[in-house]
Order: sequence, then structure tokens, then C-alpha cells
Amino acid sequence: MNAEPHALAAPLRLGPQSVTAALVHALHTGAVMGRADVSAISLSGPGAVTCLQGLLTNDVEKPGDESFVYAALLTAKGMIIADGWVARRGATVSYTIPTEAADRVRGIFAKSIPPRLARMPAAPGESAVLRVVGPQAAAVVQAAGLPCPAPGRVAQAAQEAAWEVARPGGPAPFGFQISAPPSAVDALQERLARAGAHEGGTVGLESARVIAGWPRLGSEIDDKTIPQEVRLDELGGVSYTKGCYTGQETVSRLHFRGHVNRVLRGLVFDGEPADGAAAAFQLDKDVGRVTSVCWIPEARVAGGGRWIGLAVLRREIEPGMMIRAAERDARVVDLPFNLPFVAPA
Repeated sequence: MNAEPHALAAPLRLGPQSVTAALVHALHTGAVMGRADVSAISLSGPGAVTCLQGLLTNDVEKPGDESFVYAALLTAKGMIIADGWVARRGATVSYTIPTEAADRVRGIFAKSIPPRLARMPAAPGESAVLRVVGPQAAAVVQAAGLPCPAPGRVAQAAQEAAWEVARPGGPAPFGFQISAPPSAVDALQERLARAGAHEGGTVGLESARVIAGWPRLGSEIDDKTIPQEVRLDELGGVSYTKGCYTGQETVSRLHFRGHVNRVLRGLVFDGEPADGAAAAFQLDKDVGRVTSVCWIPEARVAGGGRWIGLAVLRREIEPGMMIRAAERDARVVDLPFNLPFVAPA
């Protein structure tokens, strides 16, 4: 049985207890690693690429073999089912998506893809995914003895055949994605730590995601979200020149002839947003909802810092405006965030 469609959750909250000055310092000046809560669905066969080309929002054919691109799977009405990263290697294509959507996506693939063209493994193999983010991510990956593919490419580790390193070619909430068997995770983390990576875990990856203005399934994305509402086209996840795919009619019509009624924006709060509160208002008018909030400390100021967040708001709420969000005043800003960083003394 397929999983039920995901529902929009309460705002994700990353508070001062978890977002430390050391973590933010590493995100701005070094490299942070963490294990991502994702699952990889593989397709193998002569038609694997062609089948995904007809299902996903981005062009997975044109970049060629060993490519790594961002794309979403939509309903026939253009609503997002899952977003993730497509890695091509020969006749095998893997789609790395949030774990909560994996069962639903597997069910769709099983119904939509002819077995004579491509097949999923009968028993899906387990893999762990580590992601590395920060300006020193490439240097850390190289120092750890791992391949450092060019942007938009994927490479296999020379000595560890089951390890795969992928690098986004454009905007992304991480710098590298490393896939390996679960049994190898401890050794992989140790190598990255010796190379200078800061262990940030889920909090580190989520903090980087919020700062990058990147949507998350279950927070910014629900079962009624259209790609343009959460910047998927701005983030390079939608092709307007490829052939047909499921949900294309809605996406193309909005791009060429119309506009969405709500968009993903950044918020800088005046004070701490109320825990669990999501409503956003302007002059008592409901204009959307807060989806993620994150504390950003300033290392040189004891207890100092600011709260930022993401919100899906009516499109007329533009950057520079003040609104009432999560029971606090907040300034609307462009994404990604452009935050001044105060380094440790």
C-alpha cells in the first residue's frame, strides 16, 4: 500500500539549544557534514533515463551520463509529490528523495514504468547519504581522499566501489552528496572529520537549507504546492524546453501565461517567533504561513543573534514589507538570505 499524501506540518524550529555559534561559524567559513534523511530509488534498464524524462520536471537526458540534477515528481495537476536529485551512471539512474515520500514514489514508478524499459530492484538496497555544506566542502572532500567531481556531475570512489560522490551544478542546500552502505558510515564520517568537517547532523543540514531558502517536503511543500510557489524553477529544478512530463501543463501555463498566487519568502523576526505558531498577517489580513524558523547566533555577542524563517506568502507581500508572523513582527526579505556573519574573536 502506498503512503498517504504528506500534510503540511507545524513550522520546523531550530533553536539556540541546537544551532550553536560553532555550527554557524563552520557553515560560513568551513565545512559541515550530516546524514540526510533521504532514500535513493534506483531504476536500471535501457529505458531508465527516458522513463524518468517523462516523469520529472527537469531535463535528465541532455546533461548526459554521470550527471547530477535537481528535479521534482508531480501529480497530473502539477502538485509536488517529491523533490530530489537524479544521478545517472550508465544504465542506472537513482532518484534521491525525502524518505517520507519514498513509498509513494516507488508506487508511482511501479505503475508508470514498463518493466521492459526499466526496473526497480526487487529488494531495494540500503544506502546512507551524507551531505557536506560550506565554502570548504570541496577541500574537505578532497582531503578525505574522495573524488571531487565537477559541478553537476557524479563520480565513483576509486577504492570503495559502493561509494558515490555527487556535486550539484547550481543552487543547492549542500555542496556534496556522498552515498555509501550503512556499514561504512562511521568510517566515512571519521575520514571527513579528520579532513576538517564539522559534525552538524540534521540540524546543520537544516540550518543550511533555511539560509539557502530551499523548500522542504512537509514544511514548505505540501500536497497542494506547485513548483513555482516554492522557487523550484529559480533553483534549477524545472526545464521549460524539454519534452512532456506529468504535470507539465500546469507548470508551463503558469510560466508563460500567468503567475502563482503565493511565493516562498524569507523572514527576519523582531524577537523570538512563538513556538508552534504559523499564521502570517498584514493589517489583520491572512497572507500566508510560516514554515520554518531558525536561530542564527552571533558569536561575539553573548546570547546575541537573530531569528530567521521561511514563509509561503501571498505574492503581493514583497521584500521590504513588515508583517506579523508567528506572533512577532517580521521583515520580508529575498532568498537566499544575505546575513552578516560575526565570526568568533
